[in-house]
Amino acid sequence: MMTEERDTGKIKIESDVVAMIAGLAASDTEGIASMSGGITEGLAKRVSGKNVSKGVKVEVGETETAIDLKVIVKYGFKIHEVAKSLQQNVKDAVESMTGLHVVEVNVHVEGVEFHKEVEEEVEQPSVRIK
Repeated sequence: MMTEERDTGKIKIESDVVAMIAGLAASDTEGIASMSGGITEGLAKRVSGKNVSKGVKVEVGETETAIDLKVIVKYGFKIHEVAKSLQQNVKDAVESMTGLHVVEVNVHVEGVEFHKEVEEEVEQPSVRIK
């Protein structure tokens, strides 16, 4: 949790808030199908009714934060390009909304989501006997 003391009082930014911002920025990134296996639920689930911080883990210090993301990438996208875009989108969103310096955004690609048609072709074995 970030705590900043000023002449007018303290500012506290909880890690759940940073996780929610990171999760929303991630879900807006082209090529990301979904987040994977979230640890942080808390505030995001209570506020929005859905778990936008699923797959997001954050550490928040006095002025800095580090973020880990577990994601599923859409089939057909270049994974390294999606990951770089994801890192930049999350960094920009968190820094602009919180004033914290994002020291790292680690992306863990845990799978690839196929299009429905591709999944059906892969999962449905051909019928040899009628």
